[in-house]
Amino acid sequence: MGLQIPSAVDGAAALDVSETVFGRDYNESLVHQLVVAYLAGSRSGTKAQKTRSEVSGGGAKPWRQKGSGRARAGTTRSPLWRTGGVTFAARPRSYVQKLNKKMYRAGMRAILSELLRQGRLVVCDDIYPPAPKTKEFLKKLEPIGFNRGLVVTDAMDENLFLAARNLRDITVCTVRSLNPVALVHSEKVILTSQAAKQLEDGLA
Repeated sequence: MGLQIPSAVDGAAALDVSETVFGRDYNESLVHQLVVAYLAGSRSGTKAQKTRSEVSGGGAKPWRQKGSGRARAGTTRSPLWRTGGVTFAARPRSYVQKLNKKMYRAGMRAILSELLRQGRLVVCDDIYPPAPKTKEFLKKLEPIGFNRGLVVTDAMDENLFLAARNLRDITVCTVRSLNPVALVHSEKVILTSQAAKQLEDGLA
């Protein structure tokens, strides 16, 4: 007998899913590496400073080489001077960590499997509000007792997106934009049946 994702609606049928995706062992080290790589890739890395060659000015020698009684100086843009350049100036860089597709898929399978074991993963198709209003969306969630977590759909529905964007504790995303950090941090995750099918096809 295969695995089943329970329905968020009492009395509704559960969704049969593949053990290949939703029945894997939890690999803590791999999941940690996956989360760290995702967060590192989100960093902008745009810090930049100017060296002595990039700071404007400083073309003329401040004073003659000898006879003034002051230390020798060839430019006012030396790092020793106020308004001078930075000795070891920061440069834009990328924080991206390499993580191959096989590791990414294995990590996502481990996260989804653990969510299912902990009872934090449910399926529900009746979550689309008839109008782009937060009140309508909350009416859909009230019977299933969902007030905090992640809603994953197969495709972005405009009414659903507009209705949920004012809710601080509820996030809506598609399978395509799903990320490991959102899954790990979510108290509960709702999948539509089509979203679960897409995850099975993409992570198998």
